[in-house]
Amino acid sequence: MKSWNWVLLILFTILIKWASWYPNWVEHNYSSGIYPTISKVQRFLFGWLPFSIGDVFYGFIIIILIYKMLKFFKLLFRRQLNRKYFGMALQQSIFILLFLYVFFNLFWGLNYNRRGIAYQLDLEVKEYSLSDLDTLTNALQKKINYYADFVTKEQRDSFNRKSRLFRGAVEAYKEVANEFPFLKYKPKSIKPSIFSYLGNYIGFQGYYNPFSGEGQVNTTIPRFLEPYVTTHEMAHQLGYGKENEANFVGFLACRAYNSNVYRYSAYYDMYNYAIGEVARRDTTLAKTIHEKVHPQVKKDRQEFINFYRKYRNPIEPIVMWGYGHFLKANNQPAGKRSYNEVVAWLIAYYKKNGIAAL
Repeated sequence: MKSWNWVLLILFTILIKWASWYPNWVEHNYSSGIYPTISKVQRFLFGWLPFSIGDVFYGFIIIILIYKMLKFFKLLFRRQLNRKYFGMALQQSIFILLFLYVFFNLFWGLNYNRRGIAYQLDLEVKEYSLSDLDTLTNALQKKINYYADFVTKEQRDSFNRKSRLFRGAVEAYKEVANEFPFLKYKPKSIKPSIFSYLGNYIGFQGYYNPFSGEGQVNTTIPRFLEPYVTTHEMAHQLGYGKENEANFVGFLACRAYNSNVYRYSAYYDMYNYAIGEVARRDTTLAKTIHEKVHPQVKKDRQEFINFYRKYRNPIEPIVMWGYGHFLKANNQPAGKRSYNEVVAWLIAYYKKNGIAAL
């Protein structure tokens, strides 16, 4: 850790923080400028691998942390800890945190501060009324009820072959790029997470690795969730950092794809977000609306509840608490509720383009 390394890291940290205050600059010079090249290079380098190199990297970090902890307790037991040890440990920790902060933001994290999809689509995203929410929820319910009649068990079971799931998601982005060229997705790098079963215990369905450019999907979750989760992670790869924006972009991709199962997956999630927001404001209205939902949707909802109830444990709330604070630290003040904010994007979209556009 030479002195010039410290100078460079501190300088980059200051510059990154300065840039984050200027969303227009980030949008035009980073998100629509150098980031697409960074992302394509990452996906070109690692997309062909049949496993997630990013997960291997995370596994290596976990092993290092365990080793360091064991070494610490060994020295503690032998009473060999001193002021010099703690001073060096503090110095190394600060250096590593600065290093990760700089590379996280240079490779992807600055996208949290861009203008984003609302700017690109010229949407006026603002506070919405219960009436707006009621209109949206009923429209989404009609869509989910319609596709529930056409999604077959065979279509869902076809995603047991993950190559078919990911190929369909790539096709979805190919279709949506015909309408919105800035959503062009190539090359591909979307993979099953090595930690899928672990993810059920800590509550994740998918995640993006900014250091390798790979999108990882928890492929043990209920099948009807997988198409939408996949397109959501691909939206992160395209530079949409905020969860509400990635939700909306994933929805646009699934909606554009002529596939009952992909559309059902997206409308299922959107409907759940919308009905959840209705319930927060008027539980009676939410119950009235939900009574009209298709029996298959109710069945899938129960499967979803049973699935996560099976993996409930005391660690998950702690992990989700930490994740919520991570989102808040990255320009998403609502924390975990940032996912639900996709409702505002959907309302802005139908107000501009008409309810049929959903």
